[in-house]
Amino acid sequence: MAHDDWLVGRDRAGAATERIYAAAADLIAHAGYDAFTIEALAAKVHCSAATIYRHAGGKTAIRDAVVAINATRILGSVRDAIEGLTGPQRVVTATIVALQRIRSDPLAQFMQSMHVTPDSDWLTTSPVVRGFAAEMLGHDNADSLAGQWLIRVFLALWCWPLKDPVAERALVQQFLGASYGAV
Repeated sequence: MAHDDWLVGRDRAGAATERIYAAAADLIAHAGYDAFTIEALAAKVHCSAATIYRHAGGKTAIRDAVVAINATRILGSVRDAIEGLTGPQRVVTATIVALQRIRSDPLAQFMQSMHVTPDSDWLTTSPVVRGFAAEMLGHDNADSLAGQWLIRVFLALWCWPLKDPVAERALVQQFLGASYGAV
């Protein structure tokens, strides 16, 4: 059972984990994921590598947690925008809003430093990312292929954005929206 620490005013282990994740996001954003190491993270938060492993796990676990934390924050805006929407309108709105938020969020930019290649499928197989895709599609849509399609289209638009937002929205409506029915 966790007790509030007299010094930090809350659970010390939770505070340590939050501090580790925040420092990891900062390191990845500035140096890139490939340069991110547990040793550099330990130095940044002034603890041992063993403390990092005990509170947050290894590099993969930390990456997944940082992605989840940042995606959850962005997803709040998406949830507000798609409330009450269904079908293609829901998918198109969710995609456009999520792209706008992730492109303007400095902490989310760290993901672009993670060189995603066809053989590094961690992002497309992440339960967190799959869950967000399912929510964008609507909870009544259990089609895993539809979720994979949405994830891959989203990643392509994020990595290679159209310069004109009106043209991007038209592209999303015509092709992504059409994948989920008439817009």
